[in-house]
Amino acid sequence: MTSTATLHPFPASVGAPVSAESSTVQIPSALQRACIAAKTAIDNKGTDVKVLDLRSLTPLFDYFVISTAASRRQVHTIVEETDAALRAVGDTRFSVTGYESSKWVVQDYGDVVVHVFDTDTRGYYNLEELWADAEVVDWEDEIE
Repeated sequence: MTSTATLHPFPASVGAPVSAESSTVQIPSALQRACIAAKTAIDNKGTDVKVLDLRSLTPLFDYFVISTAASRRQVHTIVEETDAALRAVGDTRFSVTGYESSKWVVQDYGDVVVHVFDTDTRGYYNLEELWADAEVVDWEDEIE
């Protein structure tokens, strides 16, 4: 015996048709979201904020946002405020790594990856050097 079910993306009101358009959320481009993350880091006292364009270097993601925080509390604040800002524009964080140790927190938004470092850890891993072939985006000009 087999059964079939019809799945709808969201519950519909009685008698109202379900359309694909009503469940689609338009979110800003990856570049725009990377710039939002960068601005959020600056707004929360992050330093040395960079956006790297990695589209020509890897198919895995489009942009890295890299920032430095002066303390564990500041790392947490930048991470949480960045997630809130990106959720506000419709983005979803797939994962977060390193939050407990707060030396290097990585937030994965699919096409945008946000890195928040403490000072020593950023210097040690030096992602800018590792991805030296990436174009550095002038994100402040992009958000104006």
